[in-house]
Amino acid sequence: MTIESLPGSSGYLDLFPERRMSYFSNPYIVGLTVIAGIGGLLFGYDTGVISGALLYIKDDFEAVNQSSFLQETIVSMALVGAMIGAASGGWINDAYGRKKATLLADVIFAAGSVVMAAAPDPYVLIAGRLLIGLGVGIASVTAPVYIAEASPSEVRGGLVSTNVLMITGGQFLSYLVNLAFTEVPGTWRWMLGVAGVPAVIQFCLMLFMPESPRWLFMKSDKAKAITVLSKIYDFARLEDEIDHLSSASAEECLKKSNIRYLDVFKSKEIRLAFLAGAGLQAFQQFTGINTVMYYSPTIVQMAGFQSNQLALVLSLIVAAMNAAGTVVGIYLIDHFGRKKLALSSLAGVIASLVVLAGAFFAQSSGSATGLYGWIAVVGLVLYISFFSPGMGPVPWTVNSEIYPEEYRGICGGMSATINWISNLIVAQTFLSVTEAVGTGVTFLIIAVVGVAAFVFVTMFVPETKGLTFVEVEQIWKERARGSGLNRESLLEGGNRSS
Repeated sequence: MTIESLPGSSGYLDLFPERRMSYFSNPYIVGLTVIAGIGGLLFGYDTGVISGALLYIKDDFEAVNQSSFLQETIVSMALVGAMIGAASGGWINDAYGRKKATLLADVIFAAGSVVMAAAPDPYVLIAGRLLIGLGVGIASVTAPVYIAEASPSEVRGGLVSTNVLMITGGQFLSYLVNLAFTEVPGTWRWMLGVAGVPAVIQFCLMLFMPESPRWLFMKSDKAKAITVLSKIYDFARLEDEIDHLSSASAEECLKKSNIRYLDVFKSKEIRLAFLAGAGLQAFQQFTGINTVMYYSPTIVQMAGFQSNQLALVLSLIVAAMNAAGTVVGIYLIDHFGRKKLALSSLAGVIASLVVLAGAFFAQSSGSATGLYGWIAVVGLVLYISFFSPGMGPVPWTVNSEIYPEEYRGICGGMSATINWISNLIVAQTFLSVTEAVGTGVTFLIIAVVGVAAFVFVTMFVPETKGLTFVEVEQIWKERARGSGLNRESLLEGGNRSS
């Protein structure tokens, strides 16, 4: 079989350009992507809303106001829940399907919202935060995989990145909701409880959505899979897609039985894929994004702007730019490529962190405090402008497409767990490190991590733009043999075989 005979590959679509699909050419795929992406909205809303709600929780519960430990626990318990949810979410996806995993996440998330809104004391509130985290963790694994498995390969990156857009949109929405409920009785209860509404909406809509066609093939439910595929592809391409999935599933079903977490580390090709995916997830956090999202008001005040109102306004602008940058990433990821986009994003992130560090160093020396305060704000804006189109969507997109079908749930869950663990480490250490070594040094440390991330992506992450799942799997097989096969080699081989 040549590369051209593989549906979705660049060679195949070069021969039949009329079969190439755009992002909006099929309303069914757009609807499926948006509905699945509501899980990302919940993800983003939860990470952003607690910063404003905590101010009012402290007013209602004196124990919280008097205890930094309780405050940290209320914030971080959702991250603990997300780690557990992501770790178990991979198994749930493989055992019960992407659709049922989404429905389960919605039920847990809605329940957590109700518990938080009605919490009579901080400890019930913490239990609600744990439930919310469990739902978010499962959704963080499920949504990218579900979208990727139903997407044509030529637009897969952009469609999966839509989930990241929903995450950043959820963060922006959380800031707006915080502002909207500041004068309403029961302030923080509304802020936290309203998150259950989109979960209920997604649950109702998902009842009418199909299961992933690839998962259906894996479960030998070919008839239902074909029904789903017929809504995605026209007849000319449908037959090729069915043949492709049938041949791929036959091999995968032989390998599927009784896969365990430790099996990920027994095969060199799977180890290499997991290293790339988990490494991207870790570097997404350790290059500082949630330092900015959680602490942007604090950073602005560190830069010399003491007004709470100005700090919140500037933070809202940062959140809006994060969402806008993700829109740019949706376009670039399938045109520019995953690897190139990640590398260019990291280059800009490193430069921005150096600007931030320089501004704080200059400010600490007493030089033109106001001027360097504004330079720090510019550095913050540049950081989010470079990060959001690249290192925002790329890790989630790459993790949705680099694993063989039989490992996609398990490896996706494990790598998402790495993301949440890294997120927790960053959230819990940023202010402590800043107090210990200074803000300028802290940003320089993050810049050094950015350099390490650049080297990592260069060495370990292949380009997967436009490739089918089978072609991506072939890259890992060849790398495990030491041949160094990459995307360009695949496509050149296909062109020669024509």
